[in-house]
Amino acid sequence: MKQPKIAKLYRMVMDDHVCPYGIKSKWLLEKRGFAVDDHHLTTREETDALKEKHGVKTTPQTWIGDERIGGYTDLAAHFGNPVEKEGTTYQPVAALFGMMALMALGAAWVATGEIVSILSAEWFVSFSMCGLAYLKLRDIESFSTMFLNYDLLAKRWVPYGYIYPWAEGLAGVLMTAHILNVISIPVALIIGTIGAVSVFKAVYIDKRELKCACVGGDSNVPLGFVSLTENLFMIGMAIWMLVKPALL
Repeated sequence: MKQPKIAKLYRMVMDDHVCPYGIKSKWLLEKRGFAVDDHHLTTREETDALKEKHGVKTTPQTWIGDERIGGYTDLAAHFGNPVEKEGTTYQPVAALFGMMALMALGAAWVATGEIVSILSAEWFVSFSMCGLAYLKLRDIESFSTMFLNYDLLAKRWVPYGYIYPWAEGLAGVLMTAHILNVISIPVALIIGTIGAVSVFKAVYIDKRELKCACVGGDSNVPLGFVSLTENLFMIGMAIWMLVKPALL
């Protein structure tokens, strides 16, 4: 009979705190077929004693056999799934655009009975504008600071960094509702054009390596085609809303 694989896990389980990484470590071990010898550290004294005994700075700690694997990130790496903590990533942008696309398709289906339509394309852009504005407004101070790294107008007039996300959100809401084009079109066209020129200059002319403020001031998204795409979407949407009456 095959003996079960056994792992020993020490994790904090206190009345006022249960370590989330300890829970994830236990789940990861069980997912890999290990029977977990789960040791709860129920006081700060027990936790500090474990750290001192094994010369570690954090918990949880996992042993497989006689080998100490370490914390959750070490355990994930041991199983071939390293947890990325540093460096740039496009994941926030991909998640946002993916969700906005699904929302636009769903909303257009309810409104018109068609999943793919002109309306779904319009709503994808306007929903994305609203979503990106929200991410900036979560921490407008951090956004405006990061924005100053590359935006040409914000460098000359600091309040623009605070105005930009509100303007983007306003244009997105009005374009979603298809109302007050006299406001939404010029707003989207102006901020989109300034943004596109600023990004193009910083990335493709000055060759600067910067983080993009497009999804907020705490992002690790690299400045480049993503931010340029955001601005080109706004420009394209503004032009489309302007010429649409003559075409349809």
